[in-house]
Amino acid sequence: MALSDEPAAGGPEEEAEEETLVFRAALEAFGESAETRALLGRLREVHGGGVAREVALERFRGPGLGAPGALSWAGTALQVRHLPASLCHSAFKFLYIHTRYTLPIVRGYKTFLSLFPHEVADVEPVLDLVTDQNPKDHETWETRYMLLLWLSVTCLIPFDFSRLDGNLLTQPGQTRMSIMDRILQIAESYLIVSDKARDAAAVLMSRFITRPDVKRSKMAEFLDWSLCNLASSSFQTLQGVITMDGMLQALVIFHYGKFETFRLLFAAATVLRCLDDCKLPESNQTLLRKLGVKLVQRLGLTFLKPRVAAWRYQRGCRSLAANLQLLAQGQSEQKPLIPTEDDDEDDDVPEGVESVIEQLLVGLKDKDTVVRWSAAKGIGRMAGRLPKALADDVVGSVLDCFSFQETDKAWHGGCLALAELGRRGLLLPSRLVDVVAVILKALTYDEKRGSCSVGTNVRDAACYVCWAFARAYEPRELKPFVTAISSALVIAAVFDRDINCRRAASAAFQENVGRQGTFPHGIDILTTADYFAVGNRTNCFLVISVYIAGFPEYTQPMIDHLVTMKINHWDGVIRELAVKALHNLTQRAPEYSATQVFPRLLSMTLSPDLHTRHGSILACAEVAYALYKLAAQENRPVTDHLDEQAVQGLKQIHQQVCVQPLGVGLGGELMRQAVCVLIEKLSLSKMPFQGDTIIDGWQWLINDTLGCLHLISSHSRQQIKDAAVSALAALCSEYYMKEPGEADPTIQEKLITQYLAELRSPEEMTRCGFSSALGALPGFLLKGRLQQVLAGLRAVTHTSPEDVNFPESRRDGLKAIARICQTVGVKPGAPDEAVCRENVSQIYSALLGCMNDYTTDSRGDVGGWVRKAAMTGLMDVTLLLARSQPELIEAHICERIMCCVAQQASEKIDRFRAHAISVFLTLLHFDSPPIPHVPHRGELEKLFPRSDVASVNWNAPSQAFSRITQLLGLPTYRYPVLLGLVVSLGGLTESTVRHSTQSLFEYMKGVQSDPQALGSFSRTLLQIFEDNLLNDRVSLPLLKTLDHVLTHGCFDIFTTEEDHPFAVKLLALCKKEIKNSKDVQKLLSAIPCDTHACTGTVHMCTQTHLWLRAPGPHCAHGSALPRFCEMVQFPGNVRRSALLQLCLLLCHRFPLIRKSTASQVYETLLTYSDVVGADVLDEVVTVLSDTAW
Repeated sequence: MALSDEPAAGGPEEEAEEETLVFRAALEAFGESAETRALLGRLREVHGGGVAREVALERFRGPGLGAPGALSWAGTALQVRHLPASLCHSAFKFLYIHTRYTLPIVRGYKTFLSLFPHEVADVEPVLDLVTDQNPKDHETWETRYMLLLWLSVTCLIPFDFSRLDGNLLTQPGQTRMSIMDRILQIAESYLIVSDKARDAAAVLMSRFITRPDVKRSKMAEFLDWSLCNLASSSFQTLQGVITMDGMLQALVIFHYGKFETFRLLFAAATVLRCLDDCKLPESNQTLLRKLGVKLVQRLGLTFLKPRVAAWRYQRGCRSLAANLQLLAQGQSEQKPLIPTEDDDEDDDVPEGVESVIEQLLVGLKDKDTVVRWSAAKGIGRMAGRLPKALADDVVGSVLDCFSFQETDKAWHGGCLALAELGRRGLLLPSRLVDVVAVILKALTYDEKRGSCSVGTNVRDAACYVCWAFARAYEPRELKPFVTAISSALVIAAVFDRDINCRRAASAAFQENVGRQGTFPHGIDILTTADYFAVGNRTNCFLVISVYIAGFPEYTQPMIDHLVTMKINHWDGVIRELAVKALHNLTQRAPEYSATQVFPRLLSMTLSPDLHTRHGSILACAEVAYALYKLAAQENRPVTDHLDEQAVQGLKQIHQQVCVQPLGVGLGGELMRQAVCVLIEKLSLSKMPFQGDTIIDGWQWLINDTLGCLHLISSHSRQQIKDAAVSALAALCSEYYMKEPGEADPTIQEKLITQYLAELRSPEEMTRCGFSSALGALPGFLLKGRLQQVLAGLRAVTHTSPEDVNFPESRRDGLKAIARICQTVGVKPGAPDEAVCRENVSQIYSALLGCMNDYTTDSRGDVGGWVRKAAMTGLMDVTLLLARSQPELIEAHICERIMCCVAQQASEKIDRFRAHAISVFLTLLHFDSPPIPHVPHRGELEKLFPRSDVASVNWNAPSQAFSRITQLLGLPTYRYPVLLGLVVSLGGLTESTVRHSTQSLFEYMKGVQSDPQALGSFSRTLLQIFEDNLLNDRVSLPLLKTLDHVLTHGCFDIFTTEEDHPFAVKLLALCKKEIKNSKDVQKLLSAIPCDTHACTGTVHMCTQTHLWLRAPGPHCAHGSALPRFCEMVQFPGNVRRSALLQLCLLLCHRFPLIRKSTASQVYETLLTYSDVVGADVLDEVVTVLSDTAW
């Protein structure tokens, strides 16, 4: 069937706009029609299998082959029966893929059915094709599926099937089966198969059995057969599930016929009883339960007259555009139709209806959403045909789902049912009081289950109910509930934990603002809290909430919700966000927070629930601090907002928590963190606790927390340490100052001595905690003890054999040193009070000494944490000195800083490299005033202009290495940058290796014509090798780097000189590196170096040949595989030594080394043909290739 022959989707009366849309859609897809026909034309070529068939199948699975392509397939479908069997199956497989991956995405398989040929002449051929199929062939199920769908279309011909039978008596005593019987037999047989053909058979049966001629003669027989199969099957067996699924699908799809069919046969009650006996609600098969609910509701509808309830609520004109047009014209919106009394109130309702409603109500509580949704739609359909009083009873039954004794499944199903009832106008305004009350509860439904909670689907469905009500009711009906609904939706949109609920609430709020127009400040709120803005949870809690709380109608409800529902939430992240939001909202309602909220929070600190205690303590701290900031703006104390009872309540929190041991489990971790935050905020709030014993209790808690960090779980250790350190800083600043700028000597001595002693603890985490604590001390406590504190911290940063595995303590020690320098500042001639000439060298020595920390353990390069902290500390201290006394920055110190940072900027770990480049550019471009003595400042500013600081992604190797390698041209930076590049070239990350190699080769290419620059580069490379002998972190990557540069001819200029110093020294270093080595990886990485050194004489080749033929005792000593392969290209003694090493390696005790060496030597001899004389070359190559090394 050609595209031009396809009848129009609508008749001549169809509107021009719809015709335009249909035509445009056809034109958009017409381009793929030609490709589809081309693929169809190649069907004979690809159907046999292989790559071509898979490519064609993948193309059909892809997007783009639209309706015209389907027309092309369907137009040739009649030809399928004339094809060979394998080609026929391939054709239907392609056709199924087309319907599965293209049309159903938009419209479903039903749209495709009309494209099948469906003339009278098509019935028997299609029937014959179906009959010829083997239901047990699992490879051809697509054929059976498509043929059954095709047959379902041909069943719709408007002629009695008996006209197609002809003479059924073919021979005496033999009767041919009628077409009707054949179709019925095929449909019944495929309803119990296990593949997808069962779905198509259900479609076929629904269309076939509802034909008038078939209904008269076969309906009762089919019902008996299907009910018998249902009754005899069990959902506890696989075959039983398959059979029940087929029967239920066939019965459910009876909506293709008339529902009165059941009534005429008096079969509805029988089917209902059969379903009751099957006990489908007890099945664990979701599909069976869903089909059971769908069938029950359709059976229920047959008991009731099809009608539109006269008593239903009708809003009138629901078009938003029409309403706006009426308002623009100065007219009022159409008045809603007033519900009238039902004329059929006295009609008897069949007794089966009650059973149907009961089963649907049970379906509302099902564990699967699809079942609950189907039951909710069934409730709506049934209520629409019931009298007003009975429908109201149904509403009451639905409201019973919202008991707190019910599960979240019942709440969700109840919300779906209420939305469906409201959407259909079956929920009268008189019921809104009860309904709105339960919906408000559903909007905040959240029940804890173990380590998580349930209720997300309930809150989402409750938002859907609010959305449906906005469209269903007049503003005057919802006016009494506007305040409650608007506040609840705003709270859900801003404070809900889940993004889908926040967005659903935002959409419901928007619908109410548009449809109802009565929500206070609706447009202003929507502008800020739209669908996309509420996607970020932190932004909702801390930013959007503050804006919305500026409207008085929402302030108190939002605060009450945070106190009631969020500060005791099971998720710790939500609790912390809630208390921060409460801090912000306190400033919107300070009086309410101080008089109403604060007493509630204090009482909640005594709750037996851990999460409630944790959240309430944090909330008390944040609210008190917020009230202090408000009072400070008016130069008043915080006690002007908090009465004496509240202040005493805050003081008692610590005592109440410490009545029982804090412990180190979850409870101890949460309570320690909460009380530390409380100490910090109360200290910052300047609570009148000077000289009180509570201060000693707070100090003990902080010290105890810092001392037992090793007992705290790793995921919360950092948070607790930060909280304790912050609490210590605030506590000392507020309560330990005797006079302005002077500390209490007793407290100072006790605190400093204790903390310095803890720095020598055998526990790494204890060192970390007290190092950070020393770094957080205020300046007046460090006065007179600075040298002592810095000495203790320098000892922590020193790497010794005993604490080499303490990288975190070294990191925190470096951070503490930098923080102390920031705290005390710079002051000449006062080494015990501030940074000065007498102690600056010691500070730099500690920081620079940690730049070479490359400690590794099971976590990886943990020394990177130390190096990163050292870089940050160097930057902070240097900038501090530059601002105050730049003359303290000596030239050699500045040079060492820049070189160390440049080395880190060229190494292999992306995040450390990016941080190093950031530090490097910050020091370079700092101009308040500029850092003195920066080597090559002018060249650096040209290589790294200020625009690169923000425009370049330094985390990306492709952008970083091409710029960093330019530093190789500056003598001061050549050694450290090359050292970092060597490590990057020998790394494991593909992108890092590739881009670092490319950048280095680009630089080498630029200096090939400059012998002086190339010589300087080679000397630097050898110096790195010599300085890092036997240091596997550098030597192994350096061997790989040498392989790259020698293989690519970067040093070819040196091969023209016999015994070039570069080759001689490189050979000597390689020998030292692998001497007595048993590291196979090092030996393997060294193999290629051997073969680049030979361009030898005949005498040497002969000697090599003899060694190869007769290995003797001289080969038994274990050398290894230095990179001598590349060194064969250097003439003279270098070549001889390289060949000697290769021959020794051919006799190595490790078979893998011998084999690899032979392979490399073989390749080298083929590459450098002048290494061995022509008279012995063949023999040498034969030995290398034929020997079982």
